[in-house]
Amino acid sequence: MTAATRTLRFELTDEELALLPGADEVAFYAEHGWYLTKKLFTDEEVDLLAAASEGYYAGERSRALPVRPPRLAAWQPSDGPVQRHNDYVHYESDPIARVLCKPLIGAVAALLAGADEIRVFQSTLILKPAVVGEPSNIVPWHFDKHYWSTSTSERMLTAFVPFHDCDEEMGTLTVVDGSHLWRETGRQDSMTKHFADRDNADLERVLAENAAYNGTGIRKIPLVIPKGHMSFHHCRTYHGSGANRSDRPRRAISFHLQDGGNEYRSFALSDGSTAAYNHDVLVRRLPDGRPDYADPEFCPVLWRAEGAAGHG
Repeated sequence: MTAATRTLRFELTDEELALLPGADEVAFYAEHGWYLTKKLFTDEEVDLLAAASEGYYAGERSRALPVRPPRLAAWQPSDGPVQRHNDYVHYESDPIARVLCKPLIGAVAALLAGADEIRVFQSTLILKPAVVGEPSNIVPWHFDKHYWSTSTSERMLTAFVPFHDCDEEMGTLTVVDGSHLWRETGRQDSMTKHFADRDNADLERVLAENAAYNGTGIRKIPLVIPKGHMSFHHCRTYHGSGANRSDRPRRAISFHLQDGGNEYRSFALSDGSTAAYNHDVLVRRLPDGRPDYADPEFCPVLWRAEGAAGHG
């Protein structure tokens, strides 16, 4: 089934309600820009995600994107043993979507973001191979909002969902504590480019300059995430990841989420052109011609609080 035909039911069991973050945990996220969840997926659900990802890598698709966006991450076997990134897996794979897109994930995100509605923004299947010295395994410091310049919201957030216990040896996600609260300096057009198109040393410089501009140090925290748990980080939290020094691949989904108020905006670049996101060639159009980031085909609703108005 496609996102557009999925029945919208926003209910939690008593067991799921017990897994939601409490007021102190929501306050921690607001102060630090990241949060480690309780066990939101059962082992069986995580194993289903892993199995579905193997099918995906073998070429299994529930449907294909109608057009290929210009900056699509789409690893294929001919790319070799580099770090794999594949976007839109929630759209292309129903087996992945059935596990990933459950209301509990949206409910947790809604509490952290202070939102009545949470929609999918993007999902990226990731595999970091156990190859010593593989350059693509190093993810330099960046924050996601730079790539989402066409989004109006400052409350977007990302869930990092590993398929196994994930620690520093495996090159887990590492966040810069509290960096979502920094004022930004020295922003250039190049910041809208994906980190894969940037020089790692330059991104290290940007992190250091922004920390200095805010009169603070850089506190890097590797997130140790047990199987079935996940992390959330704010769209302005600097993060990256190191080498996979283990003897097995690091496998995960990066699940990017938007609050219900998020919309497309035109973001001008210095050469007179405008920034673009992959959605812009896929989603339906609003009456004024803008891309609709609430298009349920690509951006399905994960959670909507009772009484909240829908946007899809």
